[in-house]
Amino acid sequence: MEKVVIKVIGMHCESCVKLIEKALGKADGVDGAVVNFAAGKASITYDPLVTDPAKLVREIEKKGFGARLVESAYAAKTDKAYHDELRGLRRRLITGAFFAVPALVLGMFFMQDPLPYQGYLLWILATPVQFYVGKEFYQGAWIALRNRSSTMDTLVALGTSAAYFFSVYLVLFEGASDQYFEASAVLITLVILGKYLEAVSKHRTSEAINRLEKLFPKEASVIRNGIEVKVPVEEIDPGEILLVRPGEQVPVDGEIVRGTTTLDESMITGESNPVLRREGEEVIGSTINREGSFTMKVTRTGSETMLARIIRLVEDAQMRKAPVQRFADRVSSWFVPSVIVFACVTFILWYAVLGKEFGFALVAAVSVLVIACPCALGLATPTAIMVGTGMGAREGILIKGGDALEIAGGLRHIVFDKTGTLTKAAPLVTAMNVREGYDERECLRLAAGIEQGSEHPLAKALLGKAEASNVLPAETEEFRAITGRGAEGLIDGRRYLIGSLRYIREMGIETEYFRQVSETFEADGQTVVMLADSGKALAVFALSDALRHEAGETISRLHEMGLSTSMVTGDNERVARAIARKTGLKAYRAGVLPAEKAAYIEKIQEKGKVAMVGDGINDAPALARADIGIAMGAGTDVAMEAGDIVFMRNDLSSLPRAIQLSRLTMQRIRLNMFWALFYNTVGIPVAAGLLYPWTGWLLNPMIAGGAMAMSSISVVLSSLLLKLKKF
Repeated sequence: MEKVVIKVIGMHCESCVKLIEKALGKADGVDGAVVNFAAGKASITYDPLVTDPAKLVREIEKKGFGARLVESAYAAKTDKAYHDELRGLRRRLITGAFFAVPALVLGMFFMQDPLPYQGYLLWILATPVQFYVGKEFYQGAWIALRNRSSTMDTLVALGTSAAYFFSVYLVLFEGASDQYFEASAVLITLVILGKYLEAVSKHRTSEAINRLEKLFPKEASVIRNGIEVKVPVEEIDPGEILLVRPGEQVPVDGEIVRGTTTLDESMITGESNPVLRREGEEVIGSTINREGSFTMKVTRTGSETMLARIIRLVEDAQMRKAPVQRFADRVSSWFVPSVIVFACVTFILWYAVLGKEFGFALVAAVSVLVIACPCALGLATPTAIMVGTGMGAREGILIKGGDALEIAGGLRHIVFDKTGTLTKAAPLVTAMNVREGYDERECLRLAAGIEQGSEHPLAKALLGKAEASNVLPAETEEFRAITGRGAEGLIDGRRYLIGSLRYIREMGIETEYFRQVSETFEADGQTVVMLADSGKALAVFALSDALRHEAGETISRLHEMGLSTSMVTGDNERVARAIARKTGLKAYRAGVLPAEKAAYIEKIQEKGKVAMVGDGINDAPALARADIGIAMGAGTDVAMEAGDIVFMRNDLSSLPRAIQLSRLTMQRIRLNMFWALFYNTVGIPVAAGLLYPWTGWLLNPMIAGGAMAMSSISVVLSSLLLKLKKF
């Protein structure tokens, strides 16, 4: 299965979203489709053997909407579609105001003493507004009707047409001065004004992505045939050598081959302090070179660079719906038909049952049609998610979708891995002890020989110790890693094993010789690794991994937020107890294999939602089993794929901030939904004339139209106010 994102043009409300999702869901080869009204995009998972993006674009266009493929992030994208939309709305708004304002003045101020042929003059003023400015409402209503559906366009088209054509009848056949031309003209203009303001506001909810897209460099200095040449970034290929000077942006991802520098990586990781980078270390495209020139070898370009992938992750996150959105989807599916029925009932009740004049009943029905709009409800969730995920991305916290955002806000328990999560994953060998009759350097040679085939942090520590001691690792054959336990291999025809005490014992090897020294190491909170041959233990190594300086403070803050915490580690009981004591963890489970971590998570889930925090490398089963997986990893490839939330800073203090951001976003979504529902619950009965018997007040359709426009704008502005919150 593959995924494609398509920009959809012409959606006016959540009903349009349901129409497109339904159409795409029925298309051949489509596995799933999610349409985001606020972002104006459709994310589609499809089978490339059955269909392709061009066919999917045509499926959307067949429903009467504009559609185009969203290109992969490579260079800064233009906002052409947005500016085209804004230009069109501005043109229609100016046209509407040009005709509607004089119509309003005539209708309001010359009502008692009308001008000669005033009805015809109002007819002339209202007609361009009705059929030019309001053209898209008719088009949208026709598209919806053709697809046996109804949308906001249906409501506006029905309401304004009723007022307009009844006024035509009055002017032609009744000669009445009382007509509703100004109401229909002003109503359409107000709706367009609302859509214009809504478009501006919605665009601001995506400014995190817009800001990231503008970071893409334009040019790079490439060394070709020994000569430095300036070329556009999109023409760079992997393997080429680039020169980066102080103050310049790193053009693409790569590796330093000569030089030392400090880089400002804040736009990627959110970390404000410059980072020292040396020869052999990776550099990230779009970061800023603060000091020193260096040359680099290109490793990734275009849509494969770290920045492009982050943008893609944030865009995907904003497309994924939160579970709370399902409520809005269900309501919007029956909302518009119900409003049409209610408007008809309102008209019949006032005209046929209560005996009011036709015009009175019509005004009430039109007010019901135009005050009701599912837009506010449809915008309540996606706009808040777009703002929330954008705020997180700006601080180096990647939250992969509304579902992750919602779950994080309702967590009850946090489970931590030890190595690479609570500790820095940079252990050092602090001591070693060998069996009598064996040489330390020889044992180190054997240990390093086996571990050179492993990627585990403890293996790297042993290799580092061998290098520092000028010991060459032994040549190893038949290397085999045993996940969570250790490794083994053949050296000079003999089988050697290295790993935890538990692993060595499980292999039937006696470890009593090193019991006392091992207990001493473990009592100090150090990890013990044992080397053995097929018959006996040969040496033990004590490794110490420093705690993250922010670990204790982070756990303390989580407790203040009402969350319980625990640690699950493959290390032994003594080490786990020491770490728990130093960090303030309330519970721990030691000696746990990777597969057993998932079972531990499952047991805790009986008490509520659980997050697993790991380094994204060897915690995959537990990260997948938890309600939400949180990956540390400084933006590593594995971490970005493994977690529902990824901390680009590799800083544990991002954890309480991410949970707080999730809580704030969910609070905002609930507030938005409350006001959207409250607005319609109160507004529709008032528009129908509920207050008229007691107050004599009947809502003017123009006021109803303005209220409808403001409901959507207020929800978007409410989401934007999230940016003022600290987390």
